[in-house]
Amino acid sequence: MNPTSPFSLCVMAIVALSLLGLPIGHAMIGGSVLYLFLAGLDMGTAAEQLLNGMYSSFVLLAIPLFILAAEFMTIGSITERLLSFCNAFVGRYRGGLAQVNVVQSIVFSSMSGSALADAASSGKLMQKMMTQDGKYPAAYAAALTAVSSVIAPIIPPSIPLVIYALVSDTSVGYLFLAGVIPGLLLGIAQMLLIAFTARRRNFPVEKPVPLRDIPRISWEAMPALMMPVVLLGCLYSGITTPTEAAALAAFYALLVSAFLYRGVTWGSVYKSLVTSARVTISIGMLIAAAMAFNYVLTVENIPKTLAILLKGHELTPFTFLLLANLILLVLGCFLEGTTMLLIIVPVLLPTAQALGVDPVHFGVIAVVNIMIGLCTPPYGLLLFMMVKIAEVPLRDIVREVMPFLGVMIAALALITFIPGLALFLPRLMGYQG
Repeated sequence: MNPTSPFSLCVMAIVALSLLGLPIGHAMIGGSVLYLFLAGLDMGTAAEQLLNGMYSSFVLLAIPLFILAAEFMTIGSITERLLSFCNAFVGRYRGGLAQVNVVQSIVFSSMSGSALADAASSGKLMQKMMTQDGKYPAAYAAALTAVSSVIAPIIPPSIPLVIYALVSDTSVGYLFLAGVIPGLLLGIAQMLLIAFTARRRNFPVEKPVPLRDIPRISWEAMPALMMPVVLLGCLYSGITTPTEAAALAAFYALLVSAFLYRGVTWGSVYKSLVTSARVTISIGMLIAAAMAFNYVLTVENIPKTLAILLKGHELTPFTFLLLANLILLVLGCFLEGTTMLLIIVPVLLPTAQALGVDPVHFGVIAVVNIMIGLCTPPYGLLLFMMVKIAEVPLRDIVREVMPFLGVMIAALALITFIPGLALFLPRLMGYQG
């Protein structure tokens, strides 16, 4: 590659602006405009691509609505009720509170669709519960909260899968179904490691919840647990589109929080709206910037060039998926997840399609890789979030997180090379891939 070509200078500008502290979205827009200028193209094309991409996709509206639904579900006493429900079933075993951390992430995944939302909503509470009276080391509790939070964006609803649907023109409904078994597999892998570690490190056994209290606890948690039933039922019955299902989920979450749990005030609603707007704006800026930068990649013919290059090496689907996993895992150590979904994954997609890799299966693989990257040193966002929440050094959390990364990568290998784990449910609902 010519280091003085417009594309090379564009990439160098993006890297330089990012290193100087400019948000990656702004850096990509700046680099894209520079490319258009140097290539002698109309610089207004950047704005045109940005606007066309943002306004032509109805499915994009699902993102702020899922974020709002998660915010409504976290106000009031919903999180505490869900934790009580999880504790009633798995808290009685050795290391039970650690198991509760994973189970609550699986349950909460049906409401948030975001790893950062999961960690932020229950992270402080789980950290306090696990570390009081010295039950668990603070670093272990923080590491566990970080890795369990990656389950949320894999089990539906999932914001990353909605973004993947946008870049790949794949059905959101089938992607949601494809994420269920892989998400549960990640949770099972983490719980098995906890069970092994609990005996070796002699973690405490929690006081069992009396059997007579379980029906009451389950009944109190039932309205929150019905959220995925309402969401997925409307989506797969054909009553609503994904965007309409997201709107319905937000409305249902508000009704449950306000009228059943009576934990809503005007102030909390306002705070939820503001928080949702801020998160939506940050994601929207990345998507808009990616639209402009993807135009640059298309002009330079990067996806097709890479596809021809990889095809020239006579890759099989197996070797391509292995290579794709390595690329995404390594880049996940340094890049933010949404950026990878919008920039890196579209470059790999043409090759995947040329080799006959199912796009729904590949989407789940990509999202699982990117979620693992959120808790991978040195730049995992979940690690930095838990450093602030737990107030423990990053190196201590990294040490505790490494065994979890090992079992999650093992689960990723199963998801990658046994396509049926992702495609069983979509095919059950009529998917022909």
